[in-house]
Amino acid sequence: MTLQPATPALDFDIAALRGFLTGFLGREVGDLTVAPTSGGMSNPTYFVTAGDWRAVLRKQPGMKLAKSAHAIDREYRVIGALQGSAVPVPQLYHYEEDASLLGTPFYLMEWLDGRIFTEYSLPGLAPDQRGAIYRAMATTMAAIHRLDFGAAGLGDFGRAGNYFERQISRWSQLWQQYRKGDEDNPQLDRMIGWLGSRIPDSQLLALCHGDCRIGNLMFHPTEPRVIGVLDWELSTLGHPLVDVAFNTQAWNMAPDENGGLLGIDLAADGIPTEADYLSRYYAEAGTTERMTDFHRVFAMFRAAVGSAGVAYRGEQGNSTLPDSAQVGRRLAAAYARRGMEIAARSGL
Repeated sequence: MTLQPATPALDFDIAALRGFLTGFLGREVGDLTVAPTSGGMSNPTYFVTAGDWRAVLRKQPGMKLAKSAHAIDREYRVIGALQGSAVPVPQLYHYEEDASLLGTPFYLMEWLDGRIFTEYSLPGLAPDQRGAIYRAMATTMAAIHRLDFGAAGLGDFGRAGNYFERQISRWSQLWQQYRKGDEDNPQLDRMIGWLGSRIPDSQLLALCHGDCRIGNLMFHPTEPRVIGVLDWELSTLGHPLVDVAFNTQAWNMAPDENGGLLGIDLAADGIPTEADYLSRYYAEAGTTERMTDFHRVFAMFRAAVGSAGVAYRGEQGNSTLPDSAQVGRRLAAAYARRGMEIAARSGL
């Protein structure tokens, strides 16, 4: 990875990790460096260097967790199932379920060397390079959704029933946990009501990443291709257009709203329109179903609740990012506002 280390802040005893690695590597670990990654607001992730050996360590946050939240065992399982598939993922080294070692379960995986882009505008790239990055992103998302999840051993990775009903119920309950009083983010409450009366009856099912944004893709250091899909915390079997809607939120968000594209001259910058990008995805995924404003609003709803969760953890003192409370609340309001803008103009 080429993410830059953040200000050192560990939520575990480095001596305990040293002891574990001594046994795991079968040698004495003297020179040990651990640095948090920057940019993430969920499961703590660290770069680990022990002499000439290096890895990425990912663990649960050291806090009381909502049921099914921060399920790193599911992350490890799905990344393992994808080894050798058309979906590029890091190599896995070890999963440790003994929480007494570092305070929570954790796993170790390959440290990839590549590029991560946090802004959809892709600053610093030439227009032709931007277009190639977008084509690679669409190709990778389509590969996730084309995967034969049954053959990959993931046939039980989701629940039966209407995916949207389950998700609206689950994330609405989380919102009640994360909100700061009854008057917090009324737009989000309105989104929930709007979605609840428009749930589609679609049986389309695929492996879904759950947080399929450009910042969770590792690109080759010089080539426009994805070498690793990261952060599978929210992965499940579900409706693939939820992934697509989440991935294309940037076309409905401003640059200061999680790196969106509103107001940018797309043609001059070599960035496809949403319609052109979707056409490429549809062709590669081989699906006949098309994204609607319901899917767009649903993605904004989940992002709003997820951002509120980031804020909640920050307010509880359970975040490695010093400004997560402020950033989370601001993004939750932005996602809710954009979602209701889409709902207002929708013909649904």
